[in-house]
Amino acid sequence: MIKRIGAIVVVGLLLLAGLVYSQQRTGPLKVSGFVESDEIRVGSRVGGRVKAVLIEEGDEARPGQPLVELEPFQLLEQLAQARAELAQAEADANRYEAGYLPEEIEQSQARLDQWVASRDRLADREEDIASAQANLELAQAQLQLAKLKYDRTEALFGRNSASQQDMDQVNSELRVARATERVRQEELGKLKRSRPSDIKEAEARVEEARQEWLLRKNGYRQEDRARAQAAVAAARAAVAAFEKQVEELTIRAPVAGSIEAVDLRPGDLVGANTAAVSMIERGRLWIRSYVPESHLNIQVGNQVIVTTDSFPGRTFKAHITYISRQAEFTPGNVQTPEERSKQVFRVKVLLDEGHDLLRPGMVGDVIFETP
Repeated sequence: MIKRIGAIVVVGLLLLAGLVYSQQRTGPLKVSGFVESDEIRVGSRVGGRVKAVLIEEGDEARPGQPLVELEPFQLLEQLAQARAELAQAEADANRYEAGYLPEEIEQSQARLDQWVASRDRLADREEDIASAQANLELAQAQLQLAKLKYDRTEALFGRNSASQQDMDQVNSELRVARATERVRQEELGKLKRSRPSDIKEAEARVEEARQEWLLRKNGYRQEDRARAQAAVAAARAAVAAFEKQVEELTIRAPVAGSIEAVDLRPGDLVGANTAAVSMIERGRLWIRSYVPESHLNIQVGNQVIVTTDSFPGRTFKAHITYISRQAEFTPGNVQTPEERSKQVFRVKVLLDEGHDLLRPGMVGDVIFETP
């Protein structure tokens, strides 16, 4: 009897010890989540009519591979016009930088010399005035002589000592002398009246020709060259903008991945800045899970193990890339061994392998090794 009671006590103690051990023992934390990936919605910034669809759903695309081509419409013509305007702007800028041709400078120099010579001729009119004055004095002397001759002949004619022919001759000489004197008087007056205005006009023409010569000799102003360079920069920017638009006519894969969805046929219209093709980036899968605050002894970079129902008995390596700094309540669609009422922290686990087997949407379990 005593032995039986002792055996019962020993068995009870063993069961109690086993229960305590089972309650104190903790295994690795295991949480569930869904496999996710980056979905890239590729489109064009210009839009247009579809010319050709070069891929099908499920195809694998490499970076830069053409996916869809759009009709150019008038972009090619606009690009050609922009390039022509750029060439014109560059030609103008080169002309401003090079300055005037040597022939143009020599032409302005010759024009300046011509006006200087004209001015100098006007300055020499003192001699013309002196000559005109002498001619006037000669005409006056001839007029005075003609008057004396006329008076003598008239007196002789009164005494019948001179003929009518003599009288007619001296009368004619007197009229000629008077006319000559008036002509010489007008010539001298004309030279004296026109000289100041003509010289002033000649000086103005000389100054104008000199400024033109200096302008061509010194070249264009800095402001003109800067404006020409600015026009070149604007034209280049316009060409670059049209070239970018032409590039956007071909929708290309930004990264390596698989085509998830494409619903286009030649002739369809694609709007600018709208998605035309949906693709999944290759080599980047992760699981978003939630860790209870009682197990927040993990760090970014820790290695974890991922298992899925699709591949039972197989594990995949992964590592932690993100741990939320703000707590939240466990979502209803996530199962954990902990109570749901506890606060949790969102964790992102990036898969290091299994990219060729796992697919977005699969349920995955993340096993955190206890440090």
